[in-house]
Amino acid sequence: IKQRAARKAVVSTQSTGDTLEKNQHSWMSMVGNIQGHIKKQNWKIRVDLREKDVTYYNEMASFVDQHTIKGVNKRGKEQIVTANKVVMAMGGRPNYPDIPGASDYAITSDDIFSLKYHPGKTLCIGASYISLECAGFLHGLGIDTTVMVRSVVLRGFDQDCASKIKEYMEVSGVKFIKPAVPTKIECIKAAENGEAPELRVTFNQDGEEKTETYNTVLFAIGRKPLTEKVNPDAIGLKYETNGKVPVNEREQTNVENVYALGDIIKAPELTPLAIQSGRLLAKRLFGESQVLTDYRNIPTTVFTPLEYGSCGMSEEDAIAQYGEDNIEVYHTKHTPTEQVVREPSERDGYNYAKLICLKSENERIIGLHYLGPNAGEITGGFALGLIMGATKSDFDRLVGIHPTSSEVFTTLKVTKRSGDSIEDEDC
Repeated sequence: IKQRAARKAVVSTQSTGDTLEKNQHSWMSMVGNIQGHIKKQNWKIRVDLREKDVTYYNEMASFVDQHTIKGVNKRGKEQIVTANKVVMAMGGRPNYPDIPGASDYAITSDDIFSLKYHPGKTLCIGASYISLECAGFLHGLGIDTTVMVRSVVLRGFDQDCASKIKEYMEVSGVKFIKPAVPTKIECIKAAENGEAPELRVTFNQDGEEKTETYNTVLFAIGRKPLTEKVNPDAIGLKYETNGKVPVNEREQTNVENVYALGDIIKAPELTPLAIQSGRLLAKRLFGESQVLTDYRNIPTTVFTPLEYGSCGMSEEDAIAQYGEDNIEVYHTKHTPTEQVVREPSERDGYNYAKLICLKSENERIIGLHYLGPNAGEITGGFALGLIMGATKSDFDRLVGIHPTSSEVFTTLKVTKRSGDSIEDEDC
């Protein structure tokens, strides 16, 4: 039985490039399987569109007027398409900083799974969730990984949780350079014969110029919508300098028949949210429904080594909007059952749960935050409670499932205001 289980384990890890028998990882095997999966998904979508009688144009589109679109394919051939209504959902592309060598020698998160060589010693520049996720999985593969941070990590997220994620990653072996900004990237040795290049990064840290050598430099410093690429001025479309397009609650732009959604509007840049808003918009445009997308209480998870799930407001935003006296924060550390039986580790003590409640509305929960295993599943489940207006007493009445990490939200009793200990207790 043990031998059969071991054989199954070896087979199940081959798609990620791992070989348990030799405790090795093949970067190129993993990249090949990921690219294969992406191609399979793209083909499936093409087939689904054809089966639903949706015409697909693989072309760069731009406005001629508010009802006319010009498309240009990769061969330079142009064609004109007209429409009664137009939906803009172009997404964005990763930013490069305006410094020497950045776009010549560095990559972005879009490129990491297309590398033709093992990344080697890697520098992830940026403090976004994408940067930290990339750094986390690269370090998990045994790669020497450093994160360069300009100011704070995970800006816009709850900073209690953000600081714990950074600390956890540091004790796990990920290095941080903070506060620092890159000023130049130079190629010492080009990539050849499947070997990574050698790159010299010059950066400014606390006013001091420093240099370090890496094999891969990855920028994850935000993305910019491709709004300017579609000739928005031809229709008088209003958009901001960062490319974001203002819309009303119906995703309608200032041009009556033109709509926008996804990463090009002021909303959380999350694929499930874009899909949901697209479906609801389609139903409204064709008269099936008048339901609007609710952009409040959107659950999300940051897949760092210490997973972070959140829904609703951060503590900082809640205090800014409602005032500190009107906010009650319940929080605690917790120990997932799967970590109880193993040897103690310096990475223990970072699992954390927090509920942010609005006192003036019977302690309605306006923010839920969780650090620990299975963050996506836990946060996605509890998000419905926040959407339905759940209060702290509703969570107290909920019977938890033992022994799961989600159970922690049914037994929270320590408030941050009290200053009492939040160490994991049995009683």
